[in-house]
Amino acid sequence: MVKFFNTEEEARIITAIREAETATSGEIRVHVEVGARKPALEIAKRIFGELGMEKTQDRNGVLILLAVDRREFAIVGDTGINKVVPADFWATERDLMQQYFKRGEFAAGIELVIQQIGAKLKTYFPYQTDDVNELPDEISYNKPK
Repeated sequence: MVKFFNTEEEARIITAIREAETATSGEIRVHVEVGARKPALEIAKRIFGELGMEKTQDRNGVLILLAVDRREFAIVGDTGINKVVPADFWATERDLMQQYFKRGEFAAGIELVIQQIGAKLKTYFPYQTDDVNELPDEISYNKPK
């Protein structure tokens, strides 16, 4: 398995996910795809299903996917989120992340976007006392062929 982030960057991203999820019942995942042959958005939709992200109780999962070889990324939200966030929400997050990526600050860009997504999810999907972490917080990586 090829790692894109170093150990410290990966730990910071996982911490950002965990902190964001302490305020919301929403679920955030980060996936790194190496050797992608298709556009990032197409891959993200496939990975979203492979990771079981549509199985959250409130359909409030978010996937941030990096297709590193293609130098592309995508952010995909489930139907529960897409019904309530502003129409330009994903484009705003994408543009912010892209500013960081252009400077080579991949982990910092992802951390900031995770924080903002968490804050927005808190508005629509606040943390419940009986909330369970429905999906792993670790970064997932594909297995290059």
